Amino acid sequence: MLKLYRRSSLAVLAVAVLIACFASVGRAADPGKIDPRGLIVLMRHAEAPGVGDPPNFQLGDCATQRNLDATGREQARRVGDRLRSLAIGEATVYSSQWCRCRETARLLEVGPVQDLPVLNSFFERREGRDAQIASLRSFLAGLPADGAPVVLVTHQVVVTALTGVFPGSGESVLLRANGTDKPAIEGRIKADGAR
Repeated sequence: MLKLYRRSSLAVLAVAVLIACFASVGRAADPGKIDPRGLIVLMRHAEAPGVGDPPNFQLGDCATQRNLDATGREQARRVGDRLRSLAIGEATVYSSQWCRCRETARLLEVGPVQDLPVLNSFFERREGRDAQIASLRSFLAGLPADGAPVVLVTHQVVVTALTGVFPGSGESVLLRANGTDKPAIEGRIKADGAR
């Protein structure tokens, strides 16, 4: 009888914990309830047809790079609208030095864009990957938990190396600054606006 009572109590406790978890997830998904303080939006650049960059790629010359197309530009504008709907009207915005990232960041219209080389792609140059991600983690550790929102526009390889998430074009991973080099993942924003 005592064993049955313990099992029943554990089952009730487990159900209560699951209900509490699902309730908190439901609240987090409410777009009007997101707390912008300490929020980090880690975004893959918007749609830019192709893979990698052409053989004659030059960082300072957009004509030699893979760039956003009309779909990508519209996608970036929609993501900016979605960020503003989440109360991210003004943010500190950092971008990879690649033209497709800079243009995505500018089209979001949530703040002036600054280059941050640790957001650059290492798709075709893996040798510096670990040091670059360590530098990016150090940057993230320095962001205050109660600071203004920060938007980081980068590449799939950087997002995946940092979070394990393989984002689609224009997709964002929402992180929460916590004073460490591993900010908590709070969710994702798909390029179509779904959360």
